[in-house]
Amino acid sequence: MNNIYLGIKFALSYFTILPIRFDDEDNLSHPRVLKAMLLSLPFVGALLAGLSIGLFVALESLGWLGALIAAMAYMVLYGFIHTEAVIDVTDAVYAAHSGKDPYEIIKDPTVGAMGVLYGVSFTLLKIAALTTLLMHHLFLPFIAIALISRLGLLVLIRTYDFRSAFVSQLHQNLRIFPLVLLIGLCGALGFYLLSWLFFALFVVGIVTAYLLSSFAKKSLGFINGDVLGMSLEGVELILILTVLLVWY
Repeated sequence: MNNIYLGIKFALSYFTILPIRFDDEDNLSHPRVLKAMLLSLPFVGALLAGLSIGLFVALESLGWLGALIAAMAYMVLYGFIHTEAVIDVTDAVYAAHSGKDPYEIIKDPTVGAMGVLYGVSFTLLKIAALTTLLMHHLFLPFIAIALISRLGLLVLIRTYDFRSAFVSQLHQNLRIFPLVLLIGLCGALGFYLLSWLFFALFVVGIVTAYLLSSFAKKSLGFINGDVLGMSLEGVELILILTVLLVWY
């Protein structure tokens, strides 16, 4: 039970900026800790979406400004960890096109011009899309999107082999049966709240995740954590746009 608790704390500390503390004797590399960390990831996304929605409700009297602040807060709450991956993958893809080693570029802490342009463009578009989602009070679809995007991340972790020691370790500790149970649980909850729309969003999200990761693998020759983060961001943007197009 302690390993499950540690795994949830690990997910919160790694994928959010929430203040989480560990003791010196905590073993975060234990297989059960890593498994719990992975399986709690979708609910971490739902938590962040819920906090963003709560902030919007508190600031709703400000109109579009309140929605803008809440939309920005969602990305701030996960520390832009996935958004940064958009920049890194873009730089690596353009480096591969020019004959450079994309792995060296993707691990380089500096940022290239193309990465900045794509990163800023993506951030502006996602914040605008999230702001519109909140302004229309599409709260349940927002939570579903945060859940599905991270389920897609787990599917990719289980599917691919990675050029990353940490993600490879996660791959080894993510078994098919617990993942299927988690998808079933999320699917049942999503169907209860959103009916068949949840399954439609889930299919779109998984297909988008595979397409983006396949494109990155073909362009770079490998997949690592940055590709996963880029895929998650792409899935969330596509799903937000899908919801807005379906509802309005």
